[in-house]
Amino acid sequence: MIVKALRVGLGQLIVFGDWISRPAKRKRDAAAQARVEQEAKRLALYQFHACPFCVKTRRTLHRLNVPVALRDAKHDPVHRQALLEGGGRVKVPCLRIEENGEVTWMFESKAIIAYLDQRFA
Repeated sequence: MIVKALRVGLGQLIVFGDWISRPAKRKRDAAAQARVEQEAKRLALYQFHACPFCVKTRRTLHRLNVPVALRDAKHDPVHRQALLEGGGRVKVPCLRIEENGEVTWMFESKAIIAYLDQRFA
């Protein structure tokens, strides 16, 4: 019970720290931002709200100004099941990438951030 309360408290502290220290969004002209938004429609981030690795990934999305759909795999049983069936396990963060009719499930925050930086920076 104490460990759970400590974990929840630390999670909320991490989320608060993210909120007060969030990086500035990348500025693009309207046409470039429209292209980014179109490409982002094929992406979805499965995450837990207070997971530090998910926070790190969301910060990158914010910094790059990429509006990816966020899917709560902790509290939403539909998204949790989709992650389990598609990705093979419930592990977050996980980026679902749909390209050329195929779906790829990318785990690990470092890999996701490197992919986002390479694709949108």
